[in-house]
Amino acid sequence: MSSPYHPANLRRHYELAAADKAAGEKFYQLLADYKDRDALVLAYKGASEAIRARDASMFNKLTYVQDASKTFEQAVSIDPQNPEIRFLRFSVESNLPAFLGLSKHIDEDKEMLLSAALSHPNSGLDAEAFRTVRDFLVERGHVSEGDAQKLNKVKE
Repeated sequence: MSSPYHPANLRRHYELAAADKAAGEKFYQLLADYKDRDALVLAYKGASEAIRARDASMFNKLTYVQDASKTFEQAVSIDPQNPEIRFLRFSVESNLPAFLGLSKHIDEDKEMLLSAALSHPNSGLDAEAFRTVRDFLVERGHVSEGDAQKLNKVKE
């Protein structure tokens, strides 16, 4: 776990950045110069760009959101079946204002995430990522009550 790009490290940064502006900037700086093609790291880079958009001036918000959208497209094109990548894109797109027209993948990503989570531990998610996906879908009301009950019965 010594690499700053290890999934557990990136998850920690993402969680902190989601709640704190300074952590958001640190997360963005960690990934700003990332140029390799690891799909999961690229997805976290997209998330960091979206978080930077949240904290940016009105003038710069759209640029960062568009950058995030392009980065997510790149990550998904490399590894389209990775549920953690889809989760990151879903968590960003589901929070964007609809008028931006950048929330095109919400339904397909939600469907994939629900299917992956319900098939856990054969989901492609480790236990930590599974908990994050499940809790996000259930606690944010992205799934029906029936699906929430099913998800809550899935063993970690």
